[in-house]
Amino acid sequence: MTTVAILVFPDVQALDVTGPLDVFAEANKFLAPDQRFQLEIIGTEAGPIRCSNGLEIRADLAYPSAHRQYDLLLVAGGPSLPCRKFDESLYAWLREAAGASACFGSICNGAFVLAHAGLLDGRRVTTHWNDADALSRDCPSAIVCADRLYVRDGKLVTSAGVTAGIDMSLYLLAAAHGPELALNVARRLLLFTHRAGGQSQFSHFLTPYVEPESPVAQVRQHVLANLRGDLSLAALARVANMSVRNLTRVFARDARTNPTELVERARLDAARALLETTAQPVKTIAYECGFGDAHRMRAVFRRRLGLSPQEYRAHFLQPPSADQ
Repeated sequence: MTTVAILVFPDVQALDVTGPLDVFAEANKFLAPDQRFQLEIIGTEAGPIRCSNGLEIRADLAYPSAHRQYDLLLVAGGPSLPCRKFDESLYAWLREAAGASACFGSICNGAFVLAHAGLLDGRRVTTHWNDADALSRDCPSAIVCADRLYVRDGKLVTSAGVTAGIDMSLYLLAAAHGPELALNVARRLLLFTHRAGGQSQFSHFLTPYVEPESPVAQVRQHVLANLRGDLSLAALARVANMSVRNLTRVFARDARTNPTELVERARLDAARALLETTAQPVKTIAYECGFGDAHRMRAVFRRRLGLSPQEYRAHFLQPPSADQ
């Protein structure tokens, strides 16, 4: 992998562009001249392009004049992308370039551009957690993994929001040149070479805002206050004064999840907090958070975060403060 290109547009997220480019530019300091990455910014239009934060960048080429074959071709994200459509000629160029390139993909919600070009059909992908449901609606044949920092499906790579583009770039760098180079770059940029866990560590339950008096909010409050109690569907329906069927329907509409999912995530969040801030045994935390036993909690951690409770604690246990 030597040629890396990123497609940008007006209102692009600046860090989606500069983060990955900095990873590969930093790698060039460790590589022989004939191995170094050639970096290219492709614009949807010619001239300077203003990012969503006001920063102005200049593309090397506009897409009609750009090459159609790269080792890595990425589409950056931006706040306007979920509702934005480009000219069909851009999607045609992208389809041709993706087909000719060794690897292609997106950063953050740049996945919507790939979806509109027909490049995500039947593929496993991710995007920013806040846009995952919209991407599923726009591209129902795609398998959207909402809690992953990045996903690789063959020659397609997609990342979650903003800084996850850096995680993905380090992963691709390690795949191309070995883990030692990725570690050296991560050290220079003061980064983890591999962040443990998924997007759920950054987003509360991965659910949208709901009114405080709504049934969803009432159930959520009850769950958080009673993690060790009976949190079955029937019990939660009684809290909301609804039938189980109606409660499930309201959760799907207003929270884009279901009550059982909410309970598991609430218990997971509580366990994570205790693992980060206390030395309590794992079996005690499992009981306190309503998992029942350490085996069940371990299974949830593996499925949700990709690591065990012990591994999570090793990564995230906060050191004692100086006055303790």
